[in-house]
Amino acid sequence: MAVQAHATAKYVRTSAQKAGLVLDLIRGRDVNAALATLQFARKSVARDIEKVLRSAIANAQQKEGFGGDVERLFVAACYANQGPSQKRIRPAPMGRAFRVVKRTAHLTVAVTERPSDVVAVVGPDGETPKRPRGAKPKAAKSRGTSGKKSTAKKPAAKKMAAGASGGAKKKTAKA
Repeated sequence: MAVQAHATAKYVRTSAQKAGLVLDLIRGRDVNAALATLQFARKSVARDIEKVLRSAIANAQQKEGFGGDVERLFVAACYANQGPSQKRIRPAPMGRAFRVVKRTAHLTVAVTERPSDVVAVVGPDGETPKRPRGAKPKAAKSRGTSGKKSTAKKPAAKKMAAGASGGAKKKTAKA
C-alpha cells in the first residue's frame, strides 16, 4: 500500500486566496518539481508552503512501509483554509475610522507514494490480451455521411411562392 503523509501550518499571515494561487502550481506534481517551482515562485507565501512541503516529505519518510525513495513521492492534495482574522482600526479623516482585516490561513500539503510499475498481464498463450473477456469491440466511426438529414437550405423559389400567397394580411373594416 502506498504511504501517505501530510503536514499543516496554522495561522500563516496571508489570505487563503493568495495561498491557493501558489498551491495550484504544485498540486499533482512530483515533490522535486514542486520544490523547484516553489523556489522560483515570486509570491512570498511560497516560502511558507515550501516549509510545509518539506515537513510532509519528512513525515512520509518516518512512516512505516516507506520504500525509501523520495523520487516516488508526489503532491496528492494541497489546500488553504481560512483561519481567524484580526480586526484592526485605521484612523480616517474627520474623526472616522476604517476597519482593516488581517487575514490568516491554514496551509495543508499531503504527499503520497506513487505505486510501483504495473506488471503486464500475460494470457495462457504467453501474449497480452487485447481487451478483457466478454468486452465487445468498439464500432469504427466512418468519416462519410452519418445518416443524418442534410441541413441544406430550401430553394429560394419555394420561399418566394410561400411569401406571395399567404404573407400579406388584408385589413378589414369593422361594421
